[in-house]
Amino acid sequence: MLVLAATPLGDSRDASPRLREALVTADVIAAEDTRRTRALAAALGVRPEGHIVSFYDAVELDKVPMLMGAIWEGETVLLVTDAGMPSVSDPGFSLVNACLDAGLPVTCLPGPSAVTTALALSGLPADRFCFEGFVPRKDGARRAFFRELAYERRTTVFFESPHRLARTLADAAEVLGEDRVAAVCRELTKRYEEVRRAPLGDLADWAAGGVKGEITVVLAPAEKPPPPDVEELVPYVEAEAMGGERLKDVATSVAQRAGVSARDLYNAVLAAKERRG
Repeated sequence: MLVLAATPLGDSRDASPRLREALVTADVIAAEDTRRTRALAAALGVRPEGHIVSFYDAVELDKVPMLMGAIWEGETVLLVTDAGMPSVSDPGFSLVNACLDAGLPVTCLPGPSAVTTALALSGLPADRFCFEGFVPRKDGARRAFFRELAYERRTTVFFESPHRLARTLADAAEVLGEDRVAAVCRELTKRYEEVRRAPLGDLADWAAGGVKGEITVVLAPAEKPPPPDVEELVPYVEAEAMGGERLKDVATSVAQRAGVSARDLYNAVLAAKERRG
């Protein structure tokens, strides 16, 4: 079968007894970085007996048939990444999906996760949250990413590289407002672990001086609900306009109260009238 195994984020003492056993007994170990996996095994005092193969982003699709073949032949394939859970913004999704489609057994050895660790340490609401992976690298796509989070009522967790963190936080402050609170979690479980929670504007100023290490960001949920869809406001405009006031003036008034575009609302009212003939 395929066994997904979570590995420590930094402190090898977080490894589970089941991970130690799997590193020894697996027939094949598919590792994001074979050197780091060997170093982890050494730190845990175990010696892998199976064949260790590279399984990183650039070769993931090419290695899937070989690993599936091993499982078909009755071998146990252990999938590990550098830190955390395979397939969560790490290699593994293609292999898991292919195995499930083929009816091959897949199981998981749970353990460390940067997502839930950062969420717990942030002190932000954790009853409802979403994970967004890595922030887009290009400026336009990154700002669009934050616009989609402007009215997100759940806490949001995402990853970012240290050399792009300052630009990302500056864009977040510009799009979401400097007062929106977030927590930057750095080097989780490692010697220089740091969790800095503050308004986005303050975090952007802090990150401008340079930040090192593995970064997970936790963003507080939006405090206000999204504006209504303009289509939902059309009946209100039509009802108010029945008093004799000019339709465009009514649309402008309703749009201002609802926080939507007056032009979009007026056009929606005209379109509704046209559909009805």
